[in-house]
Amino acid sequence: MFEKIIILDFGSQTTQLIGRRLRELNEYCEIVPYNKFPADTSHVKGVILSGSPYSVYDPAAFKADLSHIRGTFPVLGICYGAQFMAYTAGGDVQPADSREYGRANLAYIDGGDPLFRGIAPGSQIWMSHGDTITRLPAGFRKIASTKDVDFAAYRVEGEPTWGVQFHPEVFHSLDGTRLLGNFLDICGASRDWSPASFVETTVKELKEKLGDDKVVLALSGGVDSSVAAVLLNKAIGRNLTCVFVDHGLLRKNEFENVLRDYEHLGLNVIGVNAKERFYKALAGVTDPERKRKIIGTGFIDVFEEEAGKLQDVKWLAQGTIYPDVIESLSITGTTIKSHHNVGGLPEKMNLKLCEPLRLLFKDEVRRVGTELGMMPHLIKRHPFPGPGLAVRILGDITEEKVRILQDADDIFISALREWGLYDTVWQAGVILLPVRSVGVMGDERTYENAVALRAVTSTDAMTADWAQLPYDFLAKVSNDIINKVKGVNRVVYDISSKPPATIEWE
Repeated sequence: MFEKIIILDFGSQTTQLIGRRLRELNEYCEIVPYNKFPADTSHVKGVILSGSPYSVYDPAAFKADLSHIRGTFPVLGICYGAQFMAYTAGGDVQPADSREYGRANLAYIDGGDPLFRGIAPGSQIWMSHGDTITRLPAGFRKIASTKDVDFAAYRVEGEPTWGVQFHPEVFHSLDGTRLLGNFLDICGASRDWSPASFVETTVKELKEKLGDDKVVLALSGGVDSSVAAVLLNKAIGRNLTCVFVDHGLLRKNEFENVLRDYEHLGLNVIGVNAKERFYKALAGVTDPERKRKIIGTGFIDVFEEEAGKLQDVKWLAQGTIYPDVIESLSITGTTIKSHHNVGGLPEKMNLKLCEPLRLLFKDEVRRVGTELGMMPHLIKRHPFPGPGLAVRILGDITEEKVRILQDADDIFISALREWGLYDTVWQAGVILLPVRSVGVMGDERTYENAVALRAVTSTDAMTADWAQLPYDFLAKVSNDIINKVKGVNRVVYDISSKPPATIEWE
């Protein structure tokens, strides 16, 4: 078991970035709901309180009992977290004259405070709040301020508790990582989390958890399920059976290519052709959440059927990773979208669930795969949604639409590789739009489908920017798709970032 920092999530959009920064500092951390502090604290080294979309005096604001946390562990409150501690201790928090948002600079710093060790006045920070602390409670001492924010940071006398009204986790706080590192030093953190330590610890835990039980793995061919398979294979060997389901919504020739790719790993893989089953279940369905639920349920049904052909299978393994969990279980109660791994499961399962990568971000999964000795082309593969092309076909799904999208997608992805652009992009694909447009081919008028190209850059899928691909590349891809894919006469390029848009369209 790793020592850990607990991050209490009060609903901020940047809570996950706090976790990312701590992982980059080689310290393991877990994000938990603000009211779900773990009962087992034997490995907890410190606690961070996140920001929130609410004001502390809002009736709907998230509130937590910190009496068993403050004074027991080092605590760092960020933005709302800092305001919440000051407010509940008797301080004043009021709406700011104007919303404090964007870059600012620390005009005053208490250089003797360990939280600001190595950080000099003038350091750029990032503010994002509508309220501000106007009076500190008794026992709270100011340790930093800006021109406009008097209490930019404070320390509680006599206990290891700090609060900052800015966001050290975001890129624009130039010394933010140093500040978080200082907090880890205050916590006495060993910072020994690494891919190698994760593999060693997880393999040991899997051996203890699974024993001699048989496990069936939902293998998709993507990075996440691939790394999960190799990790489990290292732990339990032939007790793992991988099931790769062709739901008819994979990329062109994906089924055959994936089975061939996994020969070198020594995995026990069963390929299942279930195209007709999924096409029938999805017939006429246009709502994206229903698509995901149908595919998620279908996966489980197939796995249970395959497991039934085996003897004594007790566990279903999946390649669920942290962004899947975060997006599916929003702390504010608003689900961005469900993932087939975590949102599409039926209420009753005949198999217990094993998700060895559940707390890893995508780049960490790749680092673990490299540590496990997997081939680079498997590790560097772009993410691909579990529901496959179902969430890239807007509207109902037919075999003809799948054929059109597979052909267009194959041209796009192949071109990215040929032009040396594949590894510069985090994720790419083609979306079949539910519209037709007029075109001219030769002397004939056409009225055919439009497709959108989507390519983004990212580090962890929590945020993403559209990839600025060369114009001549986009022109070549557009021309090839229109000329070679029957049924398409228009190509557009998606230049939306996440947020506000998600990477996938559905």
